[in-house]
Amino acid sequence: MTGNLDAYLVLSGLLFSIGTFGFLARRNAIAMLMSVELMVNAVNLAIVAFGTFVPELKGQGTVIALFVMAVAAAEATVGLAIVIAIYRNRRTPLVDEYSSMRD
Repeated sequence: MTGNLDAYLVLSGLLFSIGTFGFLARRNAIAMLMSVELMVNAVNLAIVAFGTFVPELKGQGTVIALFVMAVAAAEATVGLAIVIAIYRNRRTPLVDEYSSMRD
């Protein structure tokens, strides 16, 4: 990797900010899941950058990132399954309508 750690951390922070905004601004459950995945990928970028530029972490950043990607894949699978199950019952992907499930 070329460059310095600061550039990767700025990019990671920017991606995390975009993901946070997308999560808070959207009402569509699938768009919210995509925003959460963007935030997880931003954290992964920071982990890999630290693993590359910090000598004490050589090789460990990639392993940690692989574990995070496996957990993120499981989270996306479970989240999408829940959204699909709710969509089948309510016929809407909008999160605002999910509160009516108590009725």
